[in-house]
Amino acid sequence: MAIIPVDERRKHSWNGGPSLAPYHSCGAQMQLRAGVGAVPLRCPTGCLFSEELRITSAEKLQLVYQWSQLKSSNSSEASQNVVFTANSVPADEDTFNAYGNLPMGVTHHKGILYVTIPRRRPGIPATLNVIDMARNPSANNPTLDPYPNLLVNSLRRDFTADPKRVISVYRTQVDRCDRLWFVDTGYLEYPGGAGRQVQRPALWVIDLTINRSVRRFEIPPEMVEFGYGIPNIEVDVDDRDCGRAYAYIPDYEWRRLYVYGLTEGRMWRFEHNYFSFEPRYGDFNVAGQQFTWYDGIFSVAVGGRWENSAAERTVYLHAMVSVSEIAVSNRILQNETMAQLGSGAYGRAFHHLGARGPNTQSSSHAYDPRTGVLFYAEINRNAIGCWNTHKQFTPENHGIVHLDNEEMIYPADLRIDSDGDLWVISNRLPIWIYSQLNRTEVNYRIWRQSASRAIAGTVCA
Repeated sequence: MAIIPVDERRKHSWNGGPSLAPYHSCGAQMQLRAGVGAVPLRCPTGCLFSEELRITSAEKLQLVYQWSQLKSSNSSEASQNVVFTANSVPADEDTFNAYGNLPMGVTHHKGILYVTIPRRRPGIPATLNVIDMARNPSANNPTLDPYPNLLVNSLRRDFTADPKRVISVYRTQVDRCDRLWFVDTGYLEYPGGAGRQVQRPALWVIDLTINRSVRRFEIPPEMVEFGYGIPNIEVDVDDRDCGRAYAYIPDYEWRRLYVYGLTEGRMWRFEHNYFSFEPRYGDFNVAGQQFTWYDGIFSVAVGGRWENSAAERTVYLHAMVSVSEIAVSNRILQNETMAQLGSGAYGRAFHHLGARGPNTQSSSHAYDPRTGVLFYAEINRNAIGCWNTHKQFTPENHGIVHLDNEEMIYPADLRIDSDGDLWVISNRLPIWIYSQLNRTEVNYRIWRQSASRAIAGTVCA
C-alpha cells in the first residue's frame, strides 16, 4: 500500500496537533443514532462538527455474548454481590468479587474465545479465560473457564513471584501459526494504594495445538520498571517461517514501543514524540462520564505491503489520547541495531499520516488483509470506525460500520481472526471507574461481523 502522509507542516507536536481546518466546520445539530447519515460532534469551544458517516448500508455487528455481571462457578451467591470500595481490600484474596471482574480483551481462534480480565480489583479468579463456543450456544451469561487452568491464574497468598503463574493480562493475539501471545503485566492495579508489582512483566507464547507455553520472556528492568502501562500486543509473523516472528508491545505510560524477536530471544525499544498523547484530545465524554486521560501509544496494527516493497509491511500505531495515525515499516521495528542507535537514527522513519477526525480516539485497531481495511474501536463515540488503506488518509475517507450509544458503550478491544471476522468487546469501563454499573442491566458484550460485510455500503468499501 502507498503511504500518503499529510504535509510535513501539519505534523503534530506537544504544542498542538495537525491543522484541523480542512474538516472543522460548524453547522446545524443533527440527531445521533446508528443508521443516521450525519452525526454532530462538539469541539472544546462548543462549535459543532458535522461529519458524514455513511453507515446506512453497512451490516451492523451481531451480538454473540452478553453479561450483566460475571459469575464464578465456585462462589456463593452472597459473595457474587460484594462490591469492594476504594478503601476495602478483602482479607481473603480468593473471595470472588463480581463487580471487579471486568472483561477487557477478546480474541477468537477456531471456536474458542480468549477473554481477559486484568486484575484491577481483588477477587478475580483468573485473568486469562476461554469460552468454548460449542458448549455455550446461548448469548446470555456464557461460562468462562480459566486458561490453561486455574492454578496458572492463581495468586500466591503472600503475593510472591512465580514464573509459572500469570498475574494480569489486558489483551491477547493469536498468530497464523496457532500461537497465543500476551503480556502478563505482573502488576496488581488495586485501588487505595494497594497496587503492587508482584513479578516482572513477561511476554508469553503458548502453542494452542498442545496448550503448552513455548516461550516466556521476562521484560528486563532496564527496558521498563513497571508493567502497568502495557495494554496491548501485535504479532508480526513471516509468511514462510513461523520462527521469524516479532511482537510489538506499546507502553502508554512511558510512551515507548517494545519489540521482541522470537528468533533473537531479545527485546529492544523505540521512543518517539509521536508516541505521546495529544493534549487537545484528552477530554472524554462517554455515557455521561466526563474525564481526562493522558494515555500515549496504545495500539499497533500490522497492515499490508509497505509502498512497493514485497518484503516490507506497514505497521500502524496510535496513542489512545489522539486522533492521529502513525505509520512505519516493519523492517525498521525489526532492526535492533537501529533501535540502539536512538531516535536520531530512526526518527524520520515514522510517518504522521494525518488525523481521522474529531472524537475518533481509539483503543485497539486491527487490519483485515482481505479487504485492506483498518478497523478502529472508537471509545469516545461508542463506534467501530474504518479506513480503506488504499485510499488517502483523510477524515472524509474514514467511515463508521457500527455505532450504538446504548449497547456498545466503550469498545475496549477489537480483533480480526483468521477467517476475516471482526470481534469486539464492550465493557462500559468509564462508568465502572467513575460511577457505578447498574448490575441489573447488561454491561458486557461481545460482537462479531465479517469484515467484508461490515464495510458494505460505506466509504471503506
